[in-house]
Parts: sequence; structure tokens; C-alpha cells
Amino acid sequence: MKEKMLFTGCGTAMVTPFRDGEVDFCAFEKLVLRQLEAGIHFLVPLGTTGEAPCLGNDEKLQLLVRCREIVEAHELEGGKKTPLLVGVGTNSLHLTVKNIEFFSPHGADAFLIVVPFYNKPTQRGQYEYFKAVAESTDKPIVIYNVPGRTGANMEAETCLKLAYEIPNIVAVKEASGRFSQVMDILAGAPEDFSVLSGDDDLTMALMTAGAKGVISVASNAFPEMMANFVEALGAPEICGDELQSGEIDLLAAKRLYFRLRPFFDACFVESNPIPVKAALAQMGLIVNELRSPLFPAQESTVALMKKLVAELG
Repeated sequence: MKEKMLFTGCGTAMVTPFRDGEVDFCAFEKLVLRQLEAGIHFLVPLGTTGEAPCLGNDEKLQLLVRCREIVEAHELEGGKKTPLLVGVGTNSLHLTVKNIEFFSPHGADAFLIVVPFYNKPTQRGQYEYFKAVAESTDKPIVIYNVPGRTGANMEAETCLKLAYEIPNIVAVKEASGRFSQVMDILAGAPEDFSVLSGDDDLTMALMTAGAKGVISVASNAFPEMMANFVEALGAPEICGDELQSGEIDLLAAKRLYFRLRPFFDACFVESNPIPVKAALAQMGLIVNELRSPLFPAQESTVALMKKLVAELG
């Protein structure tokens, strides 16, 4: 029987800090601990926000191992269990399966697999790809649909077919920006399948329609506020083998949403993670450094982030 894991609440798409061209592991460890202490629900290292395409496998492995060590230490000290959803997708079935084999023994609880980019697979090609990926592992798989980056959109029908037919495909991170498509997935999805917003700004709309959470960029900077936001929207909790609906406080959710919304928008005035790294640098948490071809934020973005960080406290 393949393991079933339901992702709910706010998961942070972790940035990867750099210093003088190298991964700043010390800063990364502090970022992870800050997330855990803020009550974030799960962590997503080695994804788009983590500049994974610009990392070597040795760097990725060290980041994952250190992340797992901090999570386990936090749990031993009485902290809640915090799953690690690790980005390993490529545009090659062979390489994606190899990545899963490589990272599986080192602390990944589940894998985030992007719709293959550049190749532009058909819906049949996407289905067969994800089916083969899922069959290569007992760990849960989360689909990542982001056609603005990949050039290929996974349609609702394909997503639902995978959700019903492949036991360890447990969720989708939907970042297509196609609202009606996400509504179709929400309308047809199994109860134990998580639809997660891939866009901070759409979280409120999607969760009120049945989404179970968000994979967030903004929570890098404001993890406690984002955790409180999705909890106010009734993010369900896993209690034993049962899924229990959270308590909805729509007024609190609206207050947090409108407070955070300018920051949500600011995180995408330049390519992610350029703006959020500028914000974290303003907070003194990282050096404002990215790996080429990405380049640090322009002056107007830095000024905007400085203003918003001051306002949000």
C-alpha cells in the first residue's frame, strides 16, 4: 500500500541564500528554524523560489539534509511534525526518477514534480509522465502546474484523472492563474486530494472554494502571519487518520489578506524570488544575492520592499 499524505495549510517555498557565490548554509538554517518557530505547516525546499535550476546536486543534498536535521531537532523539542515537500522535477522522466532515487534516503517526505517544461507535452504525455514518476516511488507526489514558466498547462481533466487513478498523487500546486480551471479541479477532486494555491494573492478566493492551503512565497518573510491567515480560512488538520476541518474566522482572514495583499503583489514586480530576497535582506536575514541569470532587485523594488517590511513589522 502506498503512503497517503495530505498537505494542508501554509507551506513555505524556501529561498536559497547565497554569500559570495556560495550557498549560505548558516543563513539557510536560521531561515528554517524561523519558519518552524512561526508555526508554518510544511516546508518546500529546492523549488522555483529556491533557485533549484542553479544548484548542483551536492548543494541540494546538503540543503535537504540540514533542513531535515533542524526539523527533527525541533520535533524532539516538542514542536509539531513539519513535512518536507522537496522539488525534484525536470523535463526528463529518466532524470526525475533518478532525482527521486537520489534524494529519497535523505529526508524528503514527498516530492513536488513540475509539469515538464520546454518539451510542451500533450495531456496524454503529461498523464503518462506523472503516472510513471509516481510508480517509481512509495512517497507522495504533488503536481506543480505553472504554465507561465513551463509552457505547458495541465488541464483539470488530466489533473483529476491522476488524482483518482494514482494512489500516491496526493495534491496539486495550482499556479496556472486560470481561475475557472482551478474551480473545475476543486469541484471534482477526491476528498483526500489537496488543491494548493500556487499564488499567495489567490489563496483567500481558492480556500473559500475548498482549497486546502497554499505554497507561499510571502511566508518566507512573514511566516507567522501567513500561517494565521490560512488557519483563519479553516485550513483542515490531520488528526490521526482523519481530516478535520479547521475553524473559519472570515473577518480575521479578511483583515490579514488586505494587510498582506500589497506584499503579495510586490513579490512579483520582478521575477520570483528577486523581490522576496530583497525583502529578506531588508530584514537582515540574508545577503541580497542571487545566481545568474537572476540579478538582484532594481532600486525601485528595494525601496518598495523596505517600505512594506516596515509597515508589516
